[in-house]
Amino acid sequence: MTTLSQTIRPSTAQSREWKAILILILMVPVLWSPLLLFRFVLYQPFSIPSGSMTPALVVGDYVFAAKYAYGYGRYSFPFAPSWISGRVLAADPEYGDIVVFRTAKDNSVDYVKRVVGLPGDRIQMRQGRLVLNDRPVTRVALETKLAGSTCGVDEGATVKRWRETLPNGASYVTHDCADDGFLDNTAVFTVPPGHFFVLGDNRDNSTDSRMSTFGFVPMDNLIGKVTRIIWSLDEDGEPHFERLGKVE
Repeated sequence: MTTLSQTIRPSTAQSREWKAILILILMVPVLWSPLLLFRFVLYQPFSIPSGSMTPALVVGDYVFAAKYAYGYGRYSFPFAPSWISGRVLAADPEYGDIVVFRTAKDNSVDYVKRVVGLPGDRIQMRQGRLVLNDRPVTRVALETKLAGSTCGVDEGATVKRWRETLPNGASYVTHDCADDGFLDNTAVFTVPPGHFFVLGDNRDNSTDSRMSTFGFVPMDNLIGKVTRIIWSLDEDGEPHFERLGKVE
């Protein structure tokens, strides 16, 4: 677990910690408003702009991310000063969590992916299959479906689907658009301390930790855990009521 004292220099740790506490104290009267409390402390809404998390999340979905799930840090609040580091009330994600975060290489964009690797884990893709600590993750083949926009192919094309289950029991469906895809076979990634490894459920159409331009995600860059789809529109802008509810 990362704490403030572990992530800032000893010579400035105390002064910065007191500054952070002072800011929180000054914000209390403002955040006491129920709407602001909900938006800035408890949950933050996000829209899904791409299909990298299909089928769990698709373009047109609007979700709530629980900000309290992993504690509060630099990216928890808008306009937070850049000198803030570490997290208050910190908790680490679990296998299978869908998380919102900023990457170490691009802290201006919010990303949403699924956590599949924690500190010390060894991650690899072999022929499109996730391998965790030298053991292939359990997966079961499901009925293929029309790919639609999932794979960016012609109408009538189908997509392979798998139900993947991580060691802690987290289970979800992944899409496999092509055999021997660009990221279906990788080197072994060892997750460093204070970081986690993410994948998109749409494995052949996701920019994620398999790519050097993305890399491991620092725990301190967590924003929240996606818990629920609160609204969804289909490609024609019509409500997609069957998608509303808890996210798998």
